[in-house]
Amino acid sequence: MKKSLLLLLTVLTATLAQAQVTFKITGVPANTPATAVLYMAGSFNSWNPGSAAHALTKNADGTYQLTLPAGTGAVEYKFTRGAWASVESDGQNQDIANRTYTVGSAPATVLLQVLNWKDLSGGGSCQSTAVQPNVQVMSTSFPIPQLGRTRRVWLYLPNDYAANSTKRYPVLYMHDGQNVFDACTSFSGEWGVDETLRQLQQSGLDASGSIVVAIDNDGAQRLNEYSPWNNPQYGGGQGDQYVDFLVQTLKPYIDTNYRTLTGREYTGIAGSSMGGLISTYAALKYPSVFSKVGVFSPAFWFAQQPLFQYVQQHPANPDTRFYFVSGTTESQTMVPLMQAMRDALQAGGVPAANLSYTTRADGQHAEWFWKREFAAAYQWLYAPVIPTGTNGGRLALAFSAYPNPTRSTLTVQLPETVKEAKLEVLDSTGRVVLKSRVRAGQSVDVSRLAKGAYFLQLTAGKHTGTQSLLKE
Repeated sequence: MKKSLLLLLTVLTATLAQAQVTFKITGVPANTPATAVLYMAGSFNSWNPGSAAHALTKNADGTYQLTLPAGTGAVEYKFTRGAWASVESDGQNQDIANRTYTVGSAPATVLLQVLNWKDLSGGGSCQSTAVQPNVQVMSTSFPIPQLGRTRRVWLYLPNDYAANSTKRYPVLYMHDGQNVFDACTSFSGEWGVDETLRQLQQSGLDASGSIVVAIDNDGAQRLNEYSPWNNPQYGGGQGDQYVDFLVQTLKPYIDTNYRTLTGREYTGIAGSSMGGLISTYAALKYPSVFSKVGVFSPAFWFAQQPLFQYVQQHPANPDTRFYFVSGTTESQTMVPLMQAMRDALQAGGVPAANLSYTTRADGQHAEWFWKREFAAAYQWLYAPVIPTGTNGGRLALAFSAYPNPTRSTLTVQLPETVKEAKLEVLDSTGRVVLKSRVRAGQSVDVSRLAKGAYFLQLTAGKHTGTQSLLKE
């Protein structure tokens, strides 16, 4: 009898612990299209604004509802009409903070209202927050040949870019470009990267300044493009092509048309959530391109097993810096997986000095949090490299070598203080196939090299710089 009662209590306790919760929208804006499908996007589906599995059912009385699976736990979420451009907003059509709810041990129904849709409530009156003339839309339809698509690409130029015509700058590539500079284009608030970098440079805390290239996501294709591996429930699998686009198409264009420092020592990549996942992957796939990686609240759970296998099979360049930051309560797996990634990178040879790991008790999966943390991440990632045993005791050489890819010649730019440098081109086996002494502005003939991928290294005294080189 006691055993039966104990078994009954155990089953009952397990059932209660797995209780479901129903989210019910009792009111929507009057201008909501009658045929609109409402979706719930949140921490439980990697913030997919149009996940078919999280479409709300429309009831006969005009209400909408969705029941989450049992055992969901603490969640953050918002409602959309299928895209971040049509996310809910407040009574003044401003971005709202993520909604939050913790699923308890008993079934529950949460009653909610949507006050506005961002695209249907006077969106034309929004005042741009992008700092001019620092920010510009470089292209509204930049081609992505690897995926057969186009994309809007934003560009931030440092304060002194126009006035100092000989100065060259580091570059940071960022995802979810809609949210990087401008509140009017953001779907849940902006990072304020332009204001932050402008202020850091004006105050002398960022002596060099940096160019920032921000690539919009494609809404419905975001999860596909930000993961190289497919998640059976949510998609993914086009991350390889997206990262190839960044390295093989976008970076060559930026380096050819803007005054950049082309070496890996001056090239970074950063993003949040799925953007943190694809940034980590990009640094692992292209260790000769990226040396600075900003990882904000990463969605490593989306492709946990293949990602960690990839880290083990493709150890990071030891001279790559990784900056990890997240909130402690964003999800049950956020902090453990972020910590596991840090440990995996360190086990693969990245020294602790190149791994910054921070958790914040008040951190949320939201733009306001990443905006607050961006300055610290940027300053740590772009701080001058200190000579160590892992980098041979050398300092980074601020050089540029372009065009890349190239068919015949390569132009090399050196710092004003460097009159000459030794140039070496190595093939995939590490064999030196071309060696030369170069001066600033000198062109190097590479026409005799066979087509393929190479590694370029420039050395001047105690300074050295490296980058990948593609011979067409």
